[in-house]
Amino acid sequence: MNAKQMRHILDCIAEMFPDAHCELNHSNPFELTIAVLLSAQCTDETVNKVTADLFRKYKKPEDYLAVPLEELQEDIRRIGLYRNKAANIQKLCQILLERYDGQVPELHEQLTELPGVGRKTANVVVSNAFGVPAIAVDTHVERVSKRLAAAKPDDSVLEVEKKLMKLVPRDEWTLTHHRLIFFGRYHCKAQSPKCDICPLLDVCKEGKRRMKPVQNRKNKPKIKQSQIASKG
Repeated sequence: MNAKQMRHILDCIAEMFPDAHCELNHSNPFELTIAVLLSAQCTDETVNKVTADLFRKYKKPEDYLAVPLEELQEDIRRIGLYRNKAANIQKLCQILLERYDGQVPELHEQLTELPGVGRKTANVVVSNAFGVPAIAVDTHVERVSKRLAAAKPDDSVLEVEKKLMKLVPRDEWTLTHHRLIFFGRYHCKAQSPKCDICPLLDVCKEGKRRMKPVQNRKNKPKIKQSQIASKG
């Protein structure tokens, strides 16, 4: 794929989702970090339901360390992998207090050293909390990028990120991340993509493949009732 083809894709998605944004509710970098950590293998909708109570109870790193691990586990029980995530949250909070005066660090390499914070989480935090351009590749971004041939089917998440960074202007990285998520979450879904009304069908090989059986059924000659009767 070249820059011109990517521009076409970006413009179409921008028209479809002009108001795409981070859907994880948060009011500061610390809450965002916790929310993204919780969102691994879990929907944003579920995370928001849990953090509605969580963020009222826990305001700062000290609060998460002031309760037994079992209590924190119970508070996030509706989240997948809640035991591991609760342990990582407490370890993360301890490091924030010991190294960063209780504040979330702004540098990507510092963030990825925190328990439970991988490259994707760090990209989300630096871009949304600190305004640093970044493309976080989650399941939606990866799926859409591969379907639209911005990346190869067997590319790793890191390879997808690097290819998008080359194809997308740097000042559009963060917004593109949000728009690709919205496109994947609400239009180009994993199981039932809306290929029949997709403005990008012309550049999507998978979409064309999915639509071929539908087109074949439409083009198949209809057998008249008289023909059926004559066969009987």
